Amino acid sequence: MANALSDIYAMGATPLFGLNLLGWPRDRAPLEMLGEVLRGAAEVAERARCLVLGGHSIDAVEPIFGMAVIGEVHPDRMLTNAGACAGDILVLTKPLGTGILATALKRDALLETGMADAVRSMTTLNDGAARAALKVGVSAATDVTGFGLIGHLTGMLEASRVAAEIAFDALPILPHARNLASRGVVPGGTERNYEAADRVEWAADLTQADRYLCVDAQTSGGLLLAVPPENEAALLAALREERTPVAAVIGRLTAGPPGHVRVVRQLG
Repeated sequence: MANALSDIYAMGATPLFGLNLLGWPRDRAPLEMLGEVLRGAAEVAERARCLVLGGHSIDAVEPIFGMAVIGEVHPDRMLTNAGACAGDILVLTKPLGTGILATALKRDALLETGMADAVRSMTTLNDGAARAALKVGVSAATDVTGFGLIGHLTGMLEASRVAAEIAFDALPILPHARNLASRGVVPGGTERNYEAADRVEWAADLTQADRYLCVDAQTSGGLLLAVPPENEAALLAALREERTPVAAVIGRLTAGPPGHVRVVRQLG
């Protein structure tokens, strides 16, 4: 539910209602577990003041759950991924690595207690980040989910006709994620994201694990915000006031081929 709501918050909108989309292997997974899934979604929806009006369910080979969410926003206050400009600062509001950690848990390479930080991040709504972005005024915004940081950044760059530089050492990363990636514990979605990142210029000293973290497929990741330099301090202060998981300056937008990303250790 938090993941679905992020699309609404990334546009500066307010959620109104959601519909459950459910596939459940009723002969292999207990219905009591299904009840927990629906209760969890309902709790998140209540926090977001979003009504759950029903939905659709089918018998499926494996558990599938998501939501379609409808929201509203005034056209003059809508955030998009298309307004960023060269010189804007990039700010990220949640740490990276949820895909790697979830894969580690499924492969018994991580204890459930090691997921605590990731679960806390994934269940945190991006409403506070959206409020901060609207209060200060950002050039562009997007949420970071299945296509990873680089994938969603690329969408912003293409829409805005700019390029970007990312400082790897500035990226907020969940505990254990880098170690697990270095051991090859990487989800298939992350590997596909890496293969698709053909316009990324990687610094020579970045390991394969470092690169995987940049493209890790996230569930309910943070908002990626492009902010004019003169508004950077105000945005960081507003994010801290909203208590977002992080408020990390991770790079900047540059003039260059639209969609091109240069990932270095630190910005010069």
